[in-house]
Formats: sequence, C-alpha cells, structure tokens
Amino acid sequence: MRIRSKLLGAFAAAVTLVVAGLATAPPASPASLTEVTGFGNNPSGLRMHMYVPDSVAARPAIVVAVHYCTGSGPAFFSGTEFASLADRYGFIVVYPSATRSGSCFDVSSPQALKHDGGSDPVGIVSMVKYVEQHNNGDPDRVFVTGASSGAMMTNVLLGDYPDVFKAGAAFMGVPFGCFATTDGSSWNSACANGTITKTPQQWGDLVRGAYPGYSGARPRMQVWHGTEDPTLRYPNFQEEIKQWTNVHGLTQTASLTDHPQPTWTRTRYGGNGTIVPVEAISVQGAAHTLPASGMAAAAIQFFGLAGGVTPPPTPQTTPSATPSGTPPPTPQTTPSATPTVSPPPASGPCRVTYTMNTWNTGFTAEVTLANTGTTPINSWSLAFTLPSGQVVTSAWNATVSPSSGQVTAKNVSYNATIAPGASTGFGFQATHTGNTGKPASFTLGGVSCAIG
Repeated sequence: MRIRSKLLGAFAAAVTLVVAGLATAPPASPASLTEVTGFGNNPSGLRMHMYVPDSVAARPAIVVAVHYCTGSGPAFFSGTEFASLADRYGFIVVYPSATRSGSCFDVSSPQALKHDGGSDPVGIVSMVKYVEQHNNGDPDRVFVTGASSGAMMTNVLLGDYPDVFKAGAAFMGVPFGCFATTDGSSWNSACANGTITKTPQQWGDLVRGAYPGYSGARPRMQVWHGTEDPTLRYPNFQEEIKQWTNVHGLTQTASLTDHPQPTWTRTRYGGNGTIVPVEAISVQGAAHTLPASGMAAAAIQFFGLAGGVTPPPTPQTTPSATPSGTPPPTPQTTPSATPTVSPPPASGPCRVTYTMNTWNTGFTAEVTLANTGTTPINSWSLAFTLPSGQVVTSAWNATVSPSSGQVTAKNVSYNATIAPGASTGFGFQATHTGNTGKPASFTLGGVSCAIG
C-alpha cells in the first residue's frame, strides 16, 4: 500500500525528537531483546521481538508496544521506557515490526478492521498467544500501547480483539476506523488532518461492528495527544474520546479533570480513580513527539501493572505524575476487627478500603488490603459478597471467583505476601442492574477485616 512521503518525513522527524527526549531513560540490555520466528499465523509477515526481564513474574502480564512509521520493534525498545518498566514490574514486552514499505502498520484495509479478518492484527495476536503458551503469559492481563501508527494500531486491536486485550494506551492516534480506505492506499488525508467527525454513537458502532456478536467486556482506553501535532492533528483526540466513552456506555462529561504535570490536562470518564474505563491526557504545546519521559509509566499505571502498593497520598503543591484521585485510608493504631466465632488460624488483623467508580451499567472497584498486624500475611484469600445484580467481568492483581454473589479474591504470584504495616491493591470491573452498593463485610482467612 502507498504511503505518502510527507507522512514518512513527519514521522522520521518526530522519531528523532522522541528518542532524544527519552535519552535519559535507562533501557534494558539490548542483548536481552530477542527475535522470535515461527510464532503462528502471520499473514502480513510481521517480525516479532520480545523482552523478558530477569525479574519476570511467574505469571507475567503481556504488554504489546507498537512502533511508529519508519520505525521498528528494536527502535521502539531502545527509544521508550517500557523495557525498564518491565524490569521494575516483571511483565513481558512484545515489540512487533512492520515490514511493508514505510514500516507503517495496516490500520486502513477492510481486513485489518475486522476480527480475524487478516493483515497485521492477526499477526500481533499470534505473538500474544505465543507468549501465553511459551512464557506462561497471563491471558487476563494483556495490554497494548503504541505511538502514531502504533497508536492507530492500538485503537484497531482494541476494536478487533476485545476478547484478547484488557486495556490500551494510544499516543498520538486516531479513532478506530478513521483511517479506513477502499482504494488500496494506507493514507487518509481527511482523518490525518482531523476533519472526520462523527457522533459518539457512530464511532462506537464502528468498534462494535468489528466483532459482530461479541457481548463481553470492552477494553479500557487511555489516549494521549499534543495540542500542536502537525501530522495527526489534535481534533482526533476528541474523536477518540467520543468513540471510547460511547463503547463503554458513558457520556463525554468527565468525572475528574486534573493536571498531573504542568502541561498535561487529564480527564477521566466513568470514575475518578486510577483504573477507569476511559482516560485522556492532552499535552499543551506538544507536537508529534509522544511518548515523552514519564508517559510510559502513566500508561503502565493505567494498566494496573505498577505493583500492589498503597495508593499515593493526595497531591500537594508538587503535581504527581499519576495521582489516584482517592485519598488513602486514615491510619489507625488499633485494629477494630474482632471475630465473633472461633475462626481457624489467621494471618493477622486486616483493613480493607473499597472504592467504586460507577456509570450507568457498570463500575470498577479498587480494593486495598492492608496488614495491620505484626506478622506477614501469606497466600491471602479475601471473601466478600457482591450486592444483587453485580457481576464481575475482569480483574487485575488478583483472581476473583465466582463472578457474582459470595466471591473470593485470591493473590497472584507477585503479591502473595503482605508484610506487617504494608498493603496490596487489586481491582475488578463489573456490570450492575441498578444496585451500586458496596459489600457489607470482608473476611480474610475467616477473620473479619476492618473497613476504612
């Protein structure tokens, strides 16, 4: 497919700025980046590179990081912070490489915009399946992020494969279907210039039409855009917001607006915590140069991969890159949990903080489990009862089963132990039929936990 020369020139210039801006990010050793061949169905001949950190989790999450036009998987590896974040948090990063002229990904053909339709999306999903089968990757924690052409592919993959990807972060992208063409070209001037506008319903219908009959949970979406982007112009940012809020059944009225950094304006939709259905960050004065330093970390936190830690305190005079929007629980010196029956031996006193972000038919819940005792909590199982009509559709940093009624959240490999005075966090997304109440009580190993 034909790529316009001005797109390649703009992307090449942007790439130089992006890599220069991230020069201080400590990449992992290049020797640790390995190429994988024969990874499965690959109709467009993509190449696959993979980074597995030395500290990889026993059941690692998978992050697919998709490069810009003129780029490659190895270039995106060395020019972004995702590998160093994998070192910190133990997930695996997959770096696809486009091989067609111009090294752009196919986000415009009818095949690419359909579930199992062919072209690049099929090859990328094969890479994910390879990691799940050969590296014990967790199919419940698969995410995708990308810049420019890679951001467009992020939108495409979330539309084509909502059953594979749990969330995405798109840096300088366009809505799903915006770049669609029928003349064999991969370039859509109207979309690139931000002149294609649709209603939220129309944008949402394009996503839903990619996988007819699919009725499961939809991936969460984080979008980023610079206000002075000359290549994929800024109006595409609002069109993405329109699309993904509609996909999640939300209005375009933000639940929270804040400024994590002086040039960032962040809006959250469907809740005001860290884990929300849709999050959008506008970067004042930025051109086609994202992600800049610190932005990859914000994407990883949005995915829920930044470790099981106590939420940060409410920001004071210095803005935080990733405030949770929810203050931490007030510490108390004496646990209030007192069992009313003779329980089996327990790991120690506990406290649970449960925060809900609700919208018309669903919600997310963020749960913090704190060890207020003097001995470690090991291999924890937290039991609670969901109010009638609430059904869990996905979870992160824990397994939650069954999906309704009395449920149990169990640790995953990397957060099994909670030291005295420490805490771990997990969350889940669920649907509801009108009842947005919270569980009345929580028990850990048969012992009631304080709520606060």
